[in-house]
Order: sequence, then structure tokens, then C-alpha cells
Amino acid sequence: MPAAGRQILAIFLATVGFIGDIIICALPMWKVSAFVGSNIVTAQTFWEGLWMNCVQQSTGQMQCKVYDSMLALPQDLQAARALVVISILVVLLGMLLAIAGGKCTNCVEDEGAKMKVAIAAGVVFIIGGILCLIPVSWSANQIISTFYNPMMIEAQRRELGACLFIGWGSAGLILIGGALLCCQCKKKRTASILSNTLLLAPLPEGPTSEGLQVCKSAH
Repeated sequence: MPAAGRQILAIFLATVGFIGDIIICALPMWKVSAFVGSNIVTAQTFWEGLWMNCVQQSTGQMQCKVYDSMLALPQDLQAARALVVISILVVLLGMLLAIAGGKCTNCVEDEGAKMKVAIAAGVVFIIGGILCLIPVSWSANQIISTFYNPMMIEAQRRELGACLFIGWGSAGLILIGGALLCCQCKKKRTASILSNTLLLAPLPEGPTSEGLQVCKSAH
């Protein structure tokens, strides 16, 4: 794939992941009530997110409430808030760097500097993807551990919400976008080093044309 096409693909994947990152930050769908045992006949569905929890009635009506105290929240939820917000900002920075270092833009004139900017964008994308992956996986681990805890009553058990799956997909897309930028620049650098090595390599020693003519005249 051409370098410009690979950069466009990387930015597109990172942009889709960036949108997913915003979605999981805003929607209260990290946890959903588990319908197990006697709780299967309940008329209410509980949703929990980073900033609020919601109750959906069987009629379809939903009521949401913002958490009263941040300090009263569990540690995984507090960490998820911070990491997801930081991930959004980091990926946004990576997108700006990727556009500045893109082949189709003139933000940076020097090709060497443009390559370094593209490498920096790829590294920033990878960091942003990891920052998105950590809270999603941590929350999923907490939900699964609580679900199989025998001391937990059935009404308080939760299952994985849609935001966790969106978060995994978003983190994967951001990581792939960063890897594409880094791999592309690595190949270009390797090709440049190889071409410089060939140009600086000494010519093979052998008889010159003048030497051949002297040999012929002697014979």
C-alpha cells in the first residue's frame, strides 16, 4: 500500500476509535443488571456508566441520575473516568500530529521532520489505545468477579454492558492505526538507510578501460 494511503487508513481507524472512546465515556452502559434466578422476572433494568446510572422500566421509560459523590464510587470506576478522559485527549493529540505529518498536507515542509511527526503520532495513538483498553478490561474483570461471588445477592449482580465491547473495539482500532504509522515509517527509514549504504559502498576493483587498452597494445 502507498505511504499516503496507509496514513489515511491509519487516521481513519484512529478516528473511528476516537468516536467510540467518546461514546463509552458518555453512555451509561458499562454495567447492566443480570437476569438470573428470581431476578429474571423483574420489571426494571439497571444501567451503570462512568457518570450516572439509569433505570429502565418495562414500559420503556428511562430515568437517569448522576452519581452523588465521586469519592463514594468504587476504585475501578474512578480510575476508568480518569483514564478514558485522558485517552480521548491523547488520541485527539495523535490525530492532530498525524494530520500535520501526513503526506497530503503541507503543515511540515521538511520530509525528515514530517516522518518524525508521523512516528510521534503513531506512538501517541498506541498510548491512547492502551489508556482506553486498561479501564475497559479492569471494569470487565470486576464485573465478572462480582458476578461469580457467592456472597453477592442476585439483585446486585451485573453483566458486561455494551460500552465495554465498544471500548475493546475502539482500543483495537486506535492501536492498529498507531501501528500502521509506526510500521510505515520504519520501512521508509530502512529503505533510506539501504539506499545510502549502496551509494557509499566502494566500487569493485578491476582493470580499467585504459589498462585494457595498454594490455592490448603490448600484445
